[in-house]
Amino acid sequence: MNKRQRKRIIDRHSNSLKRFGYHPHALYWSSREIQEIRFEVLAEIGVSAGDTILDVGCGFADLKSWFTQQGLDVLYTGIDISPHLIEVAKEKNPDVCLYVGELSDCGFKAKTFDWVLLSGALNEPYHDKGKYAKKCIVEMFDISSKGIAFNLLNAAVVKAYDLQSFDADETFEFCKKITSNVQLITGYLTNDFTIYMRKNN
Repeated sequence: MNKRQRKRIIDRHSNSLKRFGYHPHALYWSSREIQEIRFEVLAEIGVSAGDTILDVGCGFADLKSWFTQQGLDVLYTGIDISPHLIEVAKEKNPDVCLYVGELSDCGFKAKTFDWVLLSGALNEPYHDKGKYAKKCIVEMFDISSKGIAFNLLNAAVVKAYDLQSFDADETFEFCKKITSNVQLITGYLTNDFTIYMRKNN
């Protein structure tokens, strides 16, 4: 993403944080319930106690809180482009490792984490025909040792100028070029889909 896009996203979240405070609305989630439905679907890829997790676009690190509520003790790391969101995340989760920036800023080595998860972080419109999203997917898969799970807005349902949505079948076919072990998950919500990509270890 370029500097203008980066600034727009940071400013957008700064404004929403001032407006809503610590609330899913500040992250552009419609409700806590919807947010946690997505978390549950992501975790069903096979996350187990003791696994190392990277949460890309972690926001307030609510995924870590959700894992704790489920009684699932994972080694959590989060990254988000917004320093304002990360500041709140550190207040809520002082015991976890959190980074400010894009995934490519951190230089994580291959297989650094068991699982890399992403929820909603690719909903921002880049008007690049999905190029940035594909780059992130490749990077996520490379730094995982077990696999990745991510959700995207479904272009068959969501058609908005201020949101990035994706064709589920096209995304599935792209992911199959990276690994044959791919699953497309639908039906849990009307407006998005989740992809599982597992390593063939």
